[in-house]
Amino acid sequence: MTKRILLTGANGQLGSEIRQRVAQMTAAYNLEPTDQATLDICDLAQVEAAVAAFKPDVIVNAAAYTAVDKAESERDIAFAVNAKGPENLALAASQAGIRLIHISTDYVFNGDNCKPWQPDDPVGPINVYGESKLAGEQSVLKALPDALIIRTAWVYSRHGQNFVKTMIRLMNERDSLGIIADQVGTPTHAGRLAEIVLSAVDQPTLSGIYHWTDAGVASWYDFAQAIYEAGSKVGLITSACQLKPISTQDYPTPATRPCYSVMDCSRSREDLGHARHWREQLQLMIAELDYENNGANA
Repeated sequence: MTKRILLTGANGQLGSEIRQRVAQMTAAYNLEPTDQATLDICDLAQVEAAVAAFKPDVIVNAAAYTAVDKAESERDIAFAVNAKGPENLALAASQAGIRLIHISTDYVFNGDNCKPWQPDDPVGPINVYGESKLAGEQSVLKALPDALIIRTAWVYSRHGQNFVKTMIRLMNERDSLGIIADQVGTPTHAGRLAEIVLSAVDQPTLSGIYHWTDAGVASWYDFAQAIYEAGSKVGLITSACQLKPISTQDYPTPATRPCYSVMDCSRSREDLGHARHWREQLQLMIAELDYENNGANA
């Protein structure tokens, strides 16, 4: 039976990857993609009207305010999108008797840990972005206790702006770069995350909080080194840029970042699908970028 999905944030990194995969499986899914221009999730009336018009089986909320540093000075906007918006989606889903899959973040934790975060570990965000995402989780579960929340981390893809694409640009522009080496987490390709979200769509009994990232652990410095190696190999990076490990205190930012963001994803691996190592996923993304830049001219 074809599942009807109302997708928010359809033009973001995750939303774009979901759309790409659904386009290849039109018999399984009927997708209604929306973005800020077509559906303001901060407006409950708009959300209710969209649900009534499309009559989805499930809402997938991939919309978010993700400008971590900017959130420190735009608290109201961050909370509107990351807290009020998800609450409206949950209220509409509850009224319609449908599911909601909401995407959240590792930033709900304070980063003060030495082992992977469990879904039920105490939360304690240390920046406005994290606070707004935690408020979103809480609002969703209050309005719709059977909602499914998937926390993820360090997401990147060929779409939009992200660490990988920024590093490739800077590595081509500069002779050297200082990269933070004392913040640890797991890079996660939005493509595999999209597949996991669709796996969750296909399992209507799943609820509660899940963690999903690719496999493995890395610092931002480790991640940057891998980007340089993979990008240089295919010609996306053509300069001899020297990477230097630095500490968090050497690179102050408006928002404090958690120093340890590795999450325990064992439950997700069992229920939603296997994980690939982040280095393998990075190779796939680099290959996609290479094809975008050079494939059509090959």
